[in-house]
Amino acid sequence: VAGLVILLLVTAIALLAPLLYPTSPFAMAGKPFQAPLTETLFGTDQLGRDVTAGVLHGARTTLMIGFVATVIAVLLGATIGGLAGYYGGRLDALLMRFTEIFPTIPFFLFAILLVAVLTPSIRNVIIAIAIVSWPPMARLVRGEFLSMRSREFVLACLSMGMSNARIILRHILPNTIAPVTVQATYICASAMITEAILSFIGAGVPPTIAPSWGNIMADGRAL
Repeated sequence: VAGLVILLLVTAIALLAPLLYPTSPFAMAGKPFQAPLTETLFGTDQLGRDVTAGVLHGARTTLMIGFVATVIAVLLGATIGGLAGYYGGRLDALLMRFTEIFPTIPFFLFAILLVAVLTPSIRNVIIAIAIVSWPPMARLVRGEFLSMRSREFVLACLSMGMSNARIILRHILPNTIAPVTVQATYICASAMITEAILSFIGAGVPPTIAPSWGNIMADGRAL
């Protein structure tokens, strides 16, 4: 509950940032390296920009990347894991061998490599994070489908002549929502941390495009 309250608070601040703090994070707010609680709440950076505006508006970038990357990872992982777990056999072996390729490469190294190949941008950062985040979801959904495909309600659906698509979408998938939701929260948190790290080392969202928490931390090194 506490985590949910914090997340909702940060989300509300991010959504209402233009109203709560209309100052542009790119605008000059005073002299460089102003101390906190002088001209602005958090002071200014080395270019004289308002750090408070950067934090509030940067939350929009970080949260947006985290949420969108999570949605893509969940959809991709659930699709691959669901097909593997429901049909089994050679398809299961093929999809799972494909899934196992990704964990063999270090998580952050793979993300950095993808962003470097695709060139840094918000879209490419989302794609890179989603690509490295879906395998755990695929393994989780596969396990859930394996345990459910032999249960009585699924056998009853098969005996009634229901199509595989209807059984998967209407009867099995809704019963996996709880573990999928839990796993999605971990993916979202990891995605936001990954974005911050990528931006911190200069491989994430360019600071000229949009502010992010990683860029703000990187700028803080000059202090």
